[in-house]
Amino acid sequence: MNKKDFEYLYDYNRWANARVLDAASKLKPDQLTKDLESSHRSLRDTLVHVLAGEWIWLERWNGTSHKALLDPAEFPTVESIRKRWEEVDRGYQKFIHEVREESLDKVITYINTKGEQWAYPLAQMFQHVMNHSTYHRGQVTTMLRQLGAEATPLDLLIFMDVGGR
Repeated sequence: MNKKDFEYLYDYNRWANARVLDAASKLKPDQLTKDLESSHRSLRDTLVHVLAGEWIWLERWNGTSHKALLDPAEFPTVESIRKRWEEVDRGYQKFIHEVREESLDKVITYINTKGEQWAYPLAQMFQHVMNHSTYHRGQVTTMLRQLGAEATPLDLLIFMDVGGR
């Protein structure tokens, strides 16, 4: 993985997150929090889980290991989720702008939410985060369909077709 790959994956991830949020914004409030018996129960909880994952990893790369993820109850609407995601995105943009090619192989040590210490190269961590977000966006797509809402295509090839790098 090189810096160009790093930037490309982030650009795709940001595009896909925005599309999912746009699709979710068409839901009624009770649909957003309806228990769909998925791994993170509701569509809102799943979106917040993706957001929390992206946030906590960025924090770890910047030297802070938090003891907990974000609480879905703090995000009553899609707009509240979007607002926080915009803050996280600004952090990612700054981080990616400043990261150097040689930094991608640097091993970063962090403490997870269970108090366990782990260490991985930055590039592997970043790939994990992008994969994690993709996995859960797939769950969101299923949830949107279960709620009778229109799901939006998120394939990487579509991103490329609409002007992704």
